[in-house]
Amino acid sequence: MPLFKEELRSFITSILEEDIGAGDFTTLATIAADATLKAEMNAREGMVIAGIDIAERIIHTVDPAIKVEILVQDGVEVTAGNVIMRLDGNARNILTAERAALNTLQHLSGIATLSRAYVREIEHTNCRLLDTRKTIPMMRKLAKYATKMGGAMNHRMRLDDGILIKDNHIASVGSISAAVGAAKNYGIETSTIGITVECDTLEQAAEAVAAGADRLLLDNMSLEMLRGAVANYSGQVKLEASGGVTLGTIKAIAETGVDFISVGRITQSAPAVDIGLDYLN
Repeated sequence: MPLFKEELRSFITSILEEDIGAGDFTTLATIAADATLKAEMNAREGMVIAGIDIAERIIHTVDPAIKVEILVQDGVEVTAGNVIMRLDGNARNILTAERAALNTLQHLSGIATLSRAYVREIEHTNCRLLDTRKTIPMMRKLAKYATKMGGAMNHRMRLDDGILIKDNHIASVGSISAAVGAAKNYGIETSTIGITVECDTLEQAAEAVAAGADRLLLDNMSLEMLRGAVANYSGQVKLEASGGVTLGTIKAIAETGVDFISVGRITQSAPAVDIGLDYLN
C-alpha cells in the first residue's frame, strides 16, 4: 500500500466527502434500502492495474459488509474484457461508492499503463525510466506508486530527496562551479543524497563533472550531444536525459547509452483508462 494508514484514511475521507456531499440523493430516492446487487468491475481496454486495493478500501469505507473479490493485483497487465473485481452487497452503498472507487483506479491505472508503454520502448537497453515531481498536488505518493507498477523507477519524492541544481540556481549564483561548491558546503551529507546538475551543453557538463557533481541532468540535448556526454563521462557520473521525451523519441535516447530518462508525461499527462462497473442483477 503506497499510503500509511492515516494518510489512506484521510485520502478516502476527502474523496468521499467531495463526491457524496450531503448524500447520494438519486440512489436514496430510487433504490430500496434493503435492495442488493452483484456487480463486476471490467477492463474495457488493455491496461496495467494500479490502485486495486485502494478501490477496495474506498468501497469498504462506505460499507464494510460489501463482499469484494479482487481478481487482478496491481502491476498486472490485463486485456479488454477482463474482470478486475466482483462486488456483492447493499445496492445503495455500492452505487454510492462506485464513482470514487472507479475514479481512483482509472487514474492510477492510466499512469501505470503509460509508464509500461515507455518502459517497453527501452527494455532492450540498460536505461531506466524515471518519474518526476510533475504530479497532481496531494497525489504524489499515489502517482509515483502507479509509475512503479508500470515498471518505472521512483525519483525525488520531495525537494529534500536530493540536490538538483537547475538553470535558475546557476543564474542566481553565477556559475555551475559556485553552485556545486555551495551545495557541498551547505552542511548536509551530500554523499548520501547526491548532487545533480542540469546541463544544456557539453561545456556545462564538463564544468559540472570538474566541480564534483554526482549526476548530470542532460536537458533537451540532441542525440549527438547525448552520445558525446556518454563517451566523455559514462562511469564517472550518472547520466540522466530529460526534456520533451515522448513515446516516439525515448527509444533513440536510451540507445545513446544514458543511464536514466526522466519523463514528466507519465504522471502529468497520463489519460485515465476505461474501467466499468457492470451490474449482474
